[in-house]
Amino acid sequence: MSDPEMDRLLNEMSDLVDQAEHQAHLQQLIGMHQEAEPSTSQPSTSNPSTSRPSNSKQDVRWIKRDSEGNIIYGRPRSSRKQAGPSHSQSRKTGVSHVRAPETSAEMTIDFPSITAESFLQELKRSLGEDIHEDEMALQASADWSTRKSLISGWWEKERPRLVNTMTSRERLVPLEMPETICGCLQVSSSVIAGQSIVVVTMNGRYDLRLPQIICKACEATWSPGVDDLIRNDYWPATSHYSTVYATDVLFSFEELKMAAPGMSSQAFLRMLDQRTVRFGRSGNITADSFRKSFLEWEAVRFEVDKLCQEDHFDCPACNPDMLAVSVDGNRKHYRFKSAARSEEKAIFDGVFIANDDDVAKFVDYVHTSTSHVSGRGVCGGQWSAARETSQKSSGKTDEEGLELAVCRHGVLLRALNMFRGEIFAYPLYLQKQMACKPVTFFAMDVACKYWPYLQRVREKCPELQDLLTMRPFLSVFHAKAHDFKCEVKWSGAYQEGAGSTLGEEVEQCNAFLSRIAVTTKHMSKAGRIDMLTIMAMRWNQQKFDNLASTLARRHRKAKIALQCQLHNLEAMKTVMDISDSQLERWIFDVNEWAEATTSPNDADVAAVASRIEELVASVKRRSQRLYKDMEKYNTLVPNAEKLTLDTILSDEIVWPWQLTHGDSVDLRTKRKAFDIVMAVRRLEEEKRILIAEMNKHWKSLCTRADTLKQMSSQLSNVTSGETWGLLQDGIRGLQSLTMKNKEASNSLAKHAKKCYVQVLTETEINFDSDSEEYHTSSDSEQD
Repeated sequence: MSDPEMDRLLNEMSDLVDQAEHQAHLQQLIGMHQEAEPSTSQPSTSNPSTSRPSNSKQDVRWIKRDSEGNIIYGRPRSSRKQAGPSHSQSRKTGVSHVRAPETSAEMTIDFPSITAESFLQELKRSLGEDIHEDEMALQASADWSTRKSLISGWWEKERPRLVNTMTSRERLVPLEMPETICGCLQVSSSVIAGQSIVVVTMNGRYDLRLPQIICKACEATWSPGVDDLIRNDYWPATSHYSTVYATDVLFSFEELKMAAPGMSSQAFLRMLDQRTVRFGRSGNITADSFRKSFLEWEAVRFEVDKLCQEDHFDCPACNPDMLAVSVDGNRKHYRFKSAARSEEKAIFDGVFIANDDDVAKFVDYVHTSTSHVSGRGVCGGQWSAARETSQKSSGKTDEEGLELAVCRHGVLLRALNMFRGEIFAYPLYLQKQMACKPVTFFAMDVACKYWPYLQRVREKCPELQDLLTMRPFLSVFHAKAHDFKCEVKWSGAYQEGAGSTLGEEVEQCNAFLSRIAVTTKHMSKAGRIDMLTIMAMRWNQQKFDNLASTLARRHRKAKIALQCQLHNLEAMKTVMDISDSQLERWIFDVNEWAEATTSPNDADVAAVASRIEELVASVKRRSQRLYKDMEKYNTLVPNAEKLTLDTILSDEIVWPWQLTHGDSVDLRTKRKAFDIVMAVRRLEEEKRILIAEMNKHWKSLCTRADTLKQMSSQLSNVTSGETWGLLQDGIRGLQSLTMKNKEASNSLAKHAKKCYVQVLTETEINFDSDSEEYHTSSDSEQD
């Protein structure tokens, strides 16, 4: 519904409310006049015992009125209706009304008879008889933690019913208002203003009344409940739904959060408050209520997705086996200890981010079973990710960041909270979690240090033996900063079967999640987990929607890059006049050299050489010390092996003490040939890998459509009772939802079929509408 149309309907409802209140006010004035007339025009003197002197004590009741003279009632109209005619009649006949000359208020209650206890009871009664005890306890509690606990308890209790209602609203004709509420004639029913309610839309806040249907003949009444609101695309903010949000507001907040992850809920609500003022209304929107309502809305959607057997953390192109898992830590996702504290449990605890207690038990088990070494590992420089400490940080943060596991398509798989820095036990826990399905490569930026650690742990923890079936994979870009021997031995660019996998896919996810950290560092523990899980699910959904285009694009790029590298290889063979067999010998020499651990005879020279390797990684910061060590080294070696600054700072540095002797071709030349041959092999593998992943994706979509079709057929045969926790209306709605998802899956399958046929038949494909944030290593080399 458009905003002008909604404004028109709201204005019409407001007019109806005004008319109803004016009529009620007019009838009350007439009744008051009829009661007051005998006491003023015909004063009784024959029976003194029944008459009261003007100066005697009077029962006084003050009736509040607004600026226009309308009565302001102390409790909702619905609760007064429930009191019954006899109650209102006793109020009229048992009390006389005297109008005070100085004021316009009727006085019916004796002031001295009012006590604090009676006044409190009257206030409680004015809240309405339909308020439950837990809601009264919630309102009476002055403790913030208790109120949060009670609110969470209500949401947890109501979540199954809300799941049923959300599925049932998928029917083609959702219920708005009933035609009749009783067996009387329809003309006897009328719509009046009911409970006051705050409605929040994308145009801000509206202070309205819920419609109420009343039958004048049998006095039957109908008021919309929370189920009726949900069916009409509204979502409750509280247990008694005094505030509701149009679902468009919740969808819009989620979409804006994905487009601008650093935007807070307070900023979003400030925008809605400004729109409220702009359209001539007043009132603010409560931030805590909005956040809780939004998270519960996401929780119910998640439960509905589970009923439809949707898995948000399983890549369809990586089933049933997975080529590579990339793991890395994100230190920007810390959370301050001073942030909001609550005993409330996260709704999505364990769904994406592992349970903290489970991780802590595993880390303690590994540390007590093995004698790990604290400090930093060194490989081509000092990497903070290569340290293994056991002490929790004592700083101002609680969670120190996130450790993430991602597949080679950038789909988030699992995560855990870091409390002790980037220790090796954290990726070990994620690797254990990923071992539930076959995984070929386990990628890290310090795989050269992690894998020996895993081998040591395996000796003390034999149940982790199966983790060694994975192969270590040093992420390609990080490997450039490592020593060349380390790069040849561990880099994914030289791993047989890896294709063009980078092992850097987790960095793309970190770029997105790091922007969310602007707000999550100030959240409560539960709120942070829930928000990160929601954003991870939506990130993955975007990946799933674009997966067909992504795989087709990668196949086309791999094919173009392969032709380029084959041309370079043939040009090298022609220029250097070498055969394929000679190239194979060079490849063998480079691999053998990388595996060898030779040491020069002169121990002093070896020590100086080791220091030079370490210092070059940070040459700009330690240039003075480097110059001194170079000068000392050059005095200890022959002129042919002396170092110059230009040599060691070149991109293709090979240390003199690493050069093989007794061969007419130096290692630099062999390395160039090695890189080209490895690039050709990886690209040939990438083409085969991508075809296999296209096949997996295609079969996944087809299987998904068949599964939903079977579910719909099964649901159509359910006649009565409760199935999957749903009532009959929920079952019918779930059937509609499965058919809707089946059509969406078929649509994705058609799109995938089009992309795959075009790329395999070398038909021109237009990818302008798709976004690919990450490029392969072959793209970088071409640039």
